[in-house]
Amino acid sequence: MDAIQQLSSGLDTIWVVLTAAMILLMEGGFALLEAGFVRQKNAVSIIMKVFVDIAFGALIFYFVGFGLMYGKDAAGLLGTTGFFMGGDLTHIVLNISHETYWLFQCAFVIAVISIVSGAVAERINFRAYILYTIAMTGIIYPIAGHWVWAVGGWLGKLGMVDFAGSAVIHALGGFSALAAAMIIGPRIGKFSADGTANIVPPSNLPLASVGAFILWFGWFGFNSGSTLSATNTSIGHIAVTTMLAAAAGSAACILFTMMRYRKADPPMVINGALAGLVGITAGCAFVSDVAAILIGAICGISMVYATEILESKRIDDPVGAFPVHGVSGSIGTLAVGLCAQPDAIREGTAGLFYGGGFSLLGVQALGLVTVCVWGFVLTWGIMKLINLIVPIRVSRDEELVGLDVGIHGVPAYSQEDGFLDLQQLKNGKS
Repeated sequence: MDAIQQLSSGLDTIWVVLTAAMILLMEGGFALLEAGFVRQKNAVSIIMKVFVDIAFGALIFYFVGFGLMYGKDAAGLLGTTGFFMGGDLTHIVLNISHETYWLFQCAFVIAVISIVSGAVAERINFRAYILYTIAMTGIIYPIAGHWVWAVGGWLGKLGMVDFAGSAVIHALGGFSALAAAMIIGPRIGKFSADGTANIVPPSNLPLASVGAFILWFGWFGFNSGSTLSATNTSIGHIAVTTMLAAAAGSAACILFTMMRYRKADPPMVINGALAGLVGITAGCAFVSDVAAILIGAICGISMVYATEILESKRIDDPVGAFPVHGVSGSIGTLAVGLCAQPDAIREGTAGLFYGGGFSLLGVQALGLVTVCVWGFVLTWGIMKLINLIVPIRVSRDEELVGLDVGIHGVPAYSQEDGFLDLQQLKNGKS
């Protein structure tokens, strides 16, 4: 390896490791966001699930997931090498090592399972969540990812484009979250007998806001890092479209909720920024700045409507996982087929609005539907299977007293004077 090539490889390695670390820091964002959105008695349970995401997600992706996702292709459906990072991986030709590439992809898989975590907050059995995490990181996400991103994946060969994961990560995670929320059912007291939704006040909106800001920061690693190259000249453009879409999503929610509810709704505004980020993830390298603003704004407003529809259907999603990730991820995936600039993806390719016809849009729609159905159906079936092994939902008493004490044996916030009698708390006594 000559000196210039060695320097290039070194710079790319540093870039990918740093952006992988930025993505991993997003788990802190998920933890704070979800802990702020749920009630105080369930904050510890959120933190524990995030540790499950990272610990089990990384190990299972190393043992099984990476091989299924990026191993040597079999019929365009799954990988057959790369388990335990061994076997033939010569088809993965990069300017970084395979271990560095694994680290970056590992950060992605951890983000996927964290999406589902929020939809089942405050009522999922911790043991059941561990089992589902293993299934998501070892089977559901890696196989879907292979179809789109791996060498030989059938959707990738058709021409599907998903730069950093609006479909593979967010739409997949969002529709999996929807299935999980439907299977596990709403929290006690969320809906009245007549079907009207009751407000469950968030415990700490400033905490949730800090979580959103951390996620916003980490998204620059999420999107820009997907270049896998420190010298790629599109990094700046990717960062700008990411910023503009997030800002547009949040701004649209501020204005829209002021008109709709007569007040700017803080949880909606927080989720509006995240919706914009999710929406731009597929096309951040391929669309113009103006298109990024439009995508972000549409995702923000659509998220509000999707949240209302879920509640009308008596589906309880405490943090808005499906509206933010499932709906916005779908919009962002289709937006590539509409707004991709000429030759930005590959020579001779453009979105419908730039004279490219319906070809790219059709492939994007096919891939999106396939990935979403895969995530929803597999999650539904696996949740049903897990329920035969261990109940997926905590007991009524555990839910009422809170998962922090009922499941983990410790509250998030201690009293200033005296000592807590945890046994009394577990028994529902004051």
